[in-house]
Amino acid sequence: MMQKISVLLFLIWISFLFYAGIALFTSGFLLTRLELTNYSSCQEPPGSGPLPWRSLGEPGACWMASRFSRVVLVLIDALRFDFAQPQRSHIPGKPSVSLPFLGKLGSLQRILEIQPHHARLYQSKADPPTTTMQRLKALTTGSLPTFIDAGSNFASYAIVEDNLIKQLASAGRRVVFMGDDTWKDLFPGAFSQAFFFPSFNVRDLHTVDNGILEHLYPTMDSGEWDVLIAHFLGVDHCGHKHGPHHPEMAKKLSQMDQVIQGVVERLENDTLLVVIGDHGMTKSGDHGGDSELEISAALFLYSPTALFPRAPPEEPEVIPQINLVPTLALLLGLPIPFGNIGEVMTELFSEIVDFQPHSSALAQASALHLNAQQVSRFLHTYSAAAQDLQVEELHRLHNLFSKASADYQRLLQSPQGAEAALQTVIAELQQFLRGVRAMCIESWARFSLSFLLLHLLAAGIPIITPGPFTVSWQAVSAWALMATQTFYSTGHQPVFPTIHWHAAFVGFPEGHGSSTWLPALLVGANTFASHLLFSVGCPLLLFWPFLCEHQGSQRRRQSPGNEAEARVGPEEEEEPLMEMRLWNAPHDFNVALLQLSLKYLFVLGIQILACALAASILRRHLMVWKVFAPKFIFEAMGFIVSSVGLFLGLALVMRVDGAVSSWFRQLVLAQHR
Repeated sequence: MMQKISVLLFLIWISFLFYAGIALFTSGFLLTRLELTNYSSCQEPPGSGPLPWRSLGEPGACWMASRFSRVVLVLIDALRFDFAQPQRSHIPGKPSVSLPFLGKLGSLQRILEIQPHHARLYQSKADPPTTTMQRLKALTTGSLPTFIDAGSNFASYAIVEDNLIKQLASAGRRVVFMGDDTWKDLFPGAFSQAFFFPSFNVRDLHTVDNGILEHLYPTMDSGEWDVLIAHFLGVDHCGHKHGPHHPEMAKKLSQMDQVIQGVVERLENDTLLVVIGDHGMTKSGDHGGDSELEISAALFLYSPTALFPRAPPEEPEVIPQINLVPTLALLLGLPIPFGNIGEVMTELFSEIVDFQPHSSALAQASALHLNAQQVSRFLHTYSAAAQDLQVEELHRLHNLFSKASADYQRLLQSPQGAEAALQTVIAELQQFLRGVRAMCIESWARFSLSFLLLHLLAAGIPIITPGPFTVSWQAVSAWALMATQTFYSTGHQPVFPTIHWHAAFVGFPEGHGSSTWLPALLVGANTFASHLLFSVGCPLLLFWPFLCEHQGSQRRRQSPGNEAEARVGPEEEEEPLMEMRLWNAPHDFNVALLQLSLKYLFVLGIQILACALAASILRRHLMVWKVFAPKFIFEAMGFIVSSVGLFLGLALVMRVDGAVSSWFRQLVLAQHR
């Protein structure tokens, strides 16, 4: 009995090492957070206290009166920041380097020089993973991108969190989209007019861009839009196909420069132009990770009316990319999306309207305070629903916001002559917003590729030396591969949209009421049935050598010339065969169980290790978050289910062995009597 318990405990320890390796890799690669479905609205201010612009009584005013009626968002996929920089003059003492991508967006530089108060170039820092889908989620929700947004959205790519597109539609704005069909999956039915083009073929540099150009200028001229979004893919595809240093990249950037010039010529005074890259690219043209070249993207703002009170700095300001979300929301007179953790770009709120009596500092403080109220409300709601944020840091940030908010409310009573105090309040509010973002990054988006040391340790544990009941590696490997083959042959695939969700209602056509664990159990059982069945049946492989031995002995008896041998030595026929030998050698039986289980876990461990390494090595691959990462998740879940099933199978075999042994002992005692 003690030997059997020792076998189970040792196998549990080995499985724990595998689990730890899976958890270590998952915590650094598959970023997770809880997805909230709360929405901001004009009818519900983000916090207590009066809204500073509500007293103006402007039609359509929400939390803040809109500064622009229209926005043109030109999203150039993979527009790295240095792609928007001019060709630098030769520096004495250093070799002259001419890069194909430098200086090709000359229209940006000309606008900055001719109209310095109308335009600004920023270096926006994207949060990893730098894949297009995750970046689009962040650019519309203002939150950090994760691989798994745990919520009701698990079977679809559609964004259900509060976002700019949702707010625009709720406000009755006409949103026209053209370009990458990824937006179709993220925002189904959200656009008043849309021209989607397939984005999968990365070797095609022109189909999507030419399709956009066919509709872009006619749409702008028609005036039947409030927000126009054009998502160009040529630069990104050129990077994947040729890399950024290829002459084709210069041609593609020159084409984008002409697009920007054409858009600028058609802008009206009430329109804001936003040119942005969702991420950058490496020297080889790939993206998806967290290197400097991948997270560095260009952001250019322009309007025919003056935007900024000062000329641009010599070096462009570096800002988090998600800061664009609250900034656009307030500039358009919309509520900031509920889950946003970005910080408004205060420069754009220096002069909201010509007759605004508040000073520039007070205007900036008011925008920041609205932003901070919204973020504080989100933190309160999120921390009540999830426990993955640091409690001490939450408490510190709450105290910081309370102090800044009280100082702001006090200054509203006497704003005159309080410039120094206003700057202090602005600094406090910015400190709060940046502290929240840093805390969320620490909790949700620690993008680190952990080496699976524990996993390798578990997989590298030596298998017990062969004994009298050894099951061959071929048999164990074939058994594990049969489980995988059965998974696919029953119509399953390792991607989330193909999960058989209808299995949740098998036997329950009327639903489950408020229960969630039962449908989850049914879907899980349907998905991983093959893993469970084959792992529970794995200990039966222990009888494979005996079955082969028994069949071999039968063939020897039936072969010609063995009749005499069969008649001679009847005592030799008394040798126990098959499972009787297990009962006669309990130690060998336990060793055989341990050896078989270790082999099976080893084969499963090699499979999941291969998936983890593939996801790590191909982390910048275009399809990493659609193919490789989901495959790792399914393989990890399959390993957990298989290991639990293996324990159940072992416990069942040990229970049967114990019952048979007890029965034999009773027979032996009865025979001796």
